[in-house]
Amino acid sequence: MAVWLARRGLTVDAVDVSPVGLAAGRELAGATPVRWIEADLDDGLPVAGPYDVVVCQRFREPSLYPALAGLVAPGGLLVISVLSEVGDTGGPFRAPPGELLAAFSHLEVLHHEEGDGEARLVARA
Repeated sequence: MAVWLARRGLTVDAVDVSPVGLAAGRELAGATPVRWIEADLDDGLPVAGPYDVVVCQRFREPSLYPALAGLVAPGGLLVISVLSEVGDTGGPFRAPPGELLAAFSHLEVLHHEEGDGEARLVARA
């Protein structure tokens, strides 16, 4: 996603805990400018924003939801996907039904879906 966004003219900060994942991103990016940041989001957000687009995929830490929303510039987009109990057997890392809608109800929700073990939300600040 980071490389795709950067190739469309956005300035991109890509955060991942995995040095292997970041190395793969760098290789894919080639000369495409992306700032690669190795950080564990369990320790908090390593960036301050604001950003026109914030994408968080497959990472769920409800205590960070307000900070993620706070990174989004006015009029900007938040795109988030998490593992979900909806359509799955559940587990400690899966969101209960409606978690994303409740957490980001103060934003303009453009799209929301839950099913097949995943929840997705797109919202505008």
